[in-house]
Amino acid sequence: GGLFAWLRGRCLGRGAAVDPARDTFGAMTGLYGAIQPADSVSLSTRTHGAVFNLEYSPDGSVLTVACEQTEVLLFDPISSKHIKTLSEAHEDCVNNIRFLDNRLFATCSDDTTIALWDLRKLNTKVCTLHGHTSWVKNIEYDTNTRLLVTSGFDGNVIIWDTNRCTEDGCPHKKFFHTRFLMRMRLTPDCSKMLISTSSGYLLILHDLDLNKSLEVGSYPILRARRTTSSSDITSSGSSGSRAVGSPCHQNNSGPLSEKTLSRPSQREGGSPRNSLEVLTPEVPGERDRGNCITSLQLHPKGWATLLRCSSNTDDQEWTCVYEFQEGAPVRPVSPRCSLRLTHCIEEANVGRGYIKELCFSPDGRMISSPHGFGIRLLGFDAHCSELVDCLPREASPLREIRSLYSHNDVVLTTKFSPTHCQIASGCLSGRVSLYQPKF
Repeated sequence: GGLFAWLRGRCLGRGAAVDPARDTFGAMTGLYGAIQPADSVSLSTRTHGAVFNLEYSPDGSVLTVACEQTEVLLFDPISSKHIKTLSEAHEDCVNNIRFLDNRLFATCSDDTTIALWDLRKLNTKVCTLHGHTSWVKNIEYDTNTRLLVTSGFDGNVIIWDTNRCTEDGCPHKKFFHTRFLMRMRLTPDCSKMLISTSSGYLLILHDLDLNKSLEVGSYPILRARRTTSSSDITSSGSSGSRAVGSPCHQNNSGPLSEKTLSRPSQREGGSPRNSLEVLTPEVPGERDRGNCITSLQLHPKGWATLLRCSSNTDDQEWTCVYEFQEGAPVRPVSPRCSLRLTHCIEEANVGRGYIKELCFSPDGRMISSPHGFGIRLLGFDAHCSELVDCLPREASPLREIRSLYSHNDVVLTTKFSPTHCQIASGCLSGRVSLYQPKF
């Protein structure tokens, strides 16, 4: 028993031999808890419309700001100095920014395009990518295959091969389609793709293979079901399906069913590639009402997913953490994990209709969440322990570590620096604040 417990601990990243930086991150967590609202620094962005997204370069040397009024701003987050304004980065709102490495980054927009940029030559785009037919909201990147993955309100997930990129664009293909698509994310190891929808569904593609396009009939689909809480684990296998309003691509005869789908070849000793699981995540107070999953993030070690959910009537808003559950499949084509609600907290529910983008800290111990005119730093317990070290038997409240209010309008997005003890937040009126402890 001791040996197996030790092996499981290694798999989960426990122990100094596995993660020697844990003490370092513990010290940084203490620094985050000491930040005061007066420690904030405002960047001059007021004339550029609402701030929809913030993104640091992987080395933490550049902070990029996606603005409502077609612009992208670049700052040095250490000195707070303005580097560059891409005044006509797009022809409509800029929604998301993703760094491919320390010099290349991609932006996407309501003008239906994606643009690639090089920090060494910001006067012109590297290229513009055309393929979506509606607002593009999300960018992900697989560093192993160098494939760019985008999603938009046209319901499409498109793969772009940056290995063959020219000034005219990149070869691309439609990978997946679903109705009511809101956000799409890849797990850190790119083994899963998660897609959230405005109809309250969460789609998980397991054993992901981005080289294979998914059309109707090319993947096994599981019954739509509600995720389990700790007290529901024993009964999760019998939860019923919910066919009405299923987000998956439909034909005229109705929702896809297992009988109408052909199964892909199954790898020896493993589950099928790109098997699809459709879940309705449990949200506190929403058992009898629908909800919209507006924001979706992944734990940096792939242990959990972080959702921001709002009720269909916009009278409640929640931040929820769901742990990935490993286990034997219920049926041969079932994926080997589902989600369990472990932590949650009710949000301020201001700025109705606007999406609030939250995030994990680089070590996954803390969450930064927009909260009214500021942000809240949340932990799984009062000591900001690792998630795997404080998993509750039943869903528990997230613990508020610190509240930081320095804006005069609703905060829409927040981001931790990947390398420094610093947090950025952006609001509806265009202000960006940087929080870091003073020594």
